[in-house]
Amino acid sequence: MKKVSLFFLVLTLAFSIIGCSGADKTDSKKSEGGKKDAGGELQVAYNAQPPTLDPLMSTAVATRDITRNVFESLVTFNEKFEVEPMLAEKYKVSEDGKAITFELRKGIKFHNGKEMTAEDVVASMNRWKGATALGKSYFAKATFKASGENAVVLEMPERLTTALAMLADPGQAAVITPKEVVEGATEKGLAEFIGTGPYKFVEWKTDQYVHLEKFKDYQSLTTESSGLAGKKEAFLEDIYFQFVTDASTRLAGIQTGEYDVANAIPFDNAEQLEANEDVKNHVNHNGFNGVVFNKKARFFKDVKARQAVNAALDEEEILMAAFANENFYELEHGLMIKDQVDWYSEAGKDQYNQKDTEKAKQLLKEAGYKDQEIVILASRDYEDHYNAAVVVQQQLQKLGMKVKLDVYDWPTLLQKRGDANAYDIFVTGFPTEPIPAKYDFLNSASEWPGWTNDPKMDELLDKINKAASQEEAKEYFARLQEEFYNYLPLIKFGNKTTITTTRSNIEGMGFLQGIILWNVKKK
Repeated sequence: MKKVSLFFLVLTLAFSIIGCSGADKTDSKKSEGGKKDAGGELQVAYNAQPPTLDPLMSTAVATRDITRNVFESLVTFNEKFEVEPMLAEKYKVSEDGKAITFELRKGIKFHNGKEMTAEDVVASMNRWKGATALGKSYFAKATFKASGENAVVLEMPERLTTALAMLADPGQAAVITPKEVVEGATEKGLAEFIGTGPYKFVEWKTDQYVHLEKFKDYQSLTTESSGLAGKKEAFLEDIYFQFVTDASTRLAGIQTGEYDVANAIPFDNAEQLEANEDVKNHVNHNGFNGVVFNKKARFFKDVKARQAVNAALDEEEILMAAFANENFYELEHGLMIKDQVDWYSEAGKDQYNQKDTEKAKQLLKEAGYKDQEIVILASRDYEDHYNAAVVVQQQLQKLGMKVKLDVYDWPTLLQKRGDANAYDIFVTGFPTEPIPAKYDFLNSASEWPGWTNDPKMDELLDKINKAASQEEAKEYFARLQEEFYNYLPLIKFGNKTTITTTRSNIEGMGFLQGIILWNVKKK
């Protein structure tokens, strides 16, 4: 990869958003007298439809990217992945680390006009801790209690030094909704999407678009905007996330002006777009992709089978197929990137990108491979996922394995990967996380698809979360990363980027684990 800080790319402000299919534009532009409001509308061509708009019910990035405009949490991350207050005015951690008191901002209104109370926060946080992987894994015995009318106290049975970072997590975010909305939720999720964010939910037309509208009573912080923290201004009247799963359609639409923003642009089209002065490419570090093993059933329940695949894969061939140009990826073994100096470790590096066919064949023999069909789940909604899956299939076939590629749209893949009898491997991506505990695939208690079950990693995660100092936590993480390469819940291909293209008149877009639309202007 070019000598550009990956972490800096994550933190750099990028671009803006929106796309609309031609068939939907008549329905999309609604204002009095048929005229656009002053702020205009933003059309975002988005590559995948969310399985839900309830952030607690899915780790899908489509859910995260859309709903971050609608919902907010007590705390969030700035561009340096430092925790800052959002719906909390401030917070205080007790000396023993077992309690955190959140003083709430006053006068905050939900999209239904109701003022936020401590009861709303307690109800929302109790739902979060019971519904999400982080909540169930680390807060099961914790309590959230109102303290007077304007404060909430989190009480934990023991120190959890990473608690605030978990509560700031953008994925399956600990969003605050009205108490009555929480009480109306079912096991399928929220029935109403009512938050406190700068844009409010209007409509979701399945397979077409999600429409958000400016929340005119939004009360922004006045602190400097940084990452997901600070000042948020809704300059636009309407945002439409148009679901455009075909990459060539997104590419054509951003060039003709049908869309204002197009995400997940194919990497082999980057040079073509650079030559067009009407558009602008924004390249951001975007975590890493990999293959996740089904460790609950079928062939890869055996660790030797997983080790065989790890020994065989040529990661550079996979990355080149996925990203088309070495400037868009980096061969890198670490779960935490080099710029995360408080965490980065060389542990496990010798087990990465081995390309050792003979070792792989021997491990396959020891695992008892008998011509079983290996099923890989992939989706063309993410071309880098699909292209990587094709090469993985080819490389495993060269080992003499019988491999089938099952291709689905992204929501269907998310459903399929929850069935332990349906597949052996699925291809997916992960954002760069600020702490190890955010990676669900490390933790047995999360029961995340793939179903990690490794007491050694669980013990090390626990020690990291309770460490008295960052230095101590880093030592435990090095041991955890070594165990990661022994157990292999997944195989990391390498670090990656993503390209989002905007029209040249779009300004103010941000990026942190996904596109940020508040503060965006359409000139």
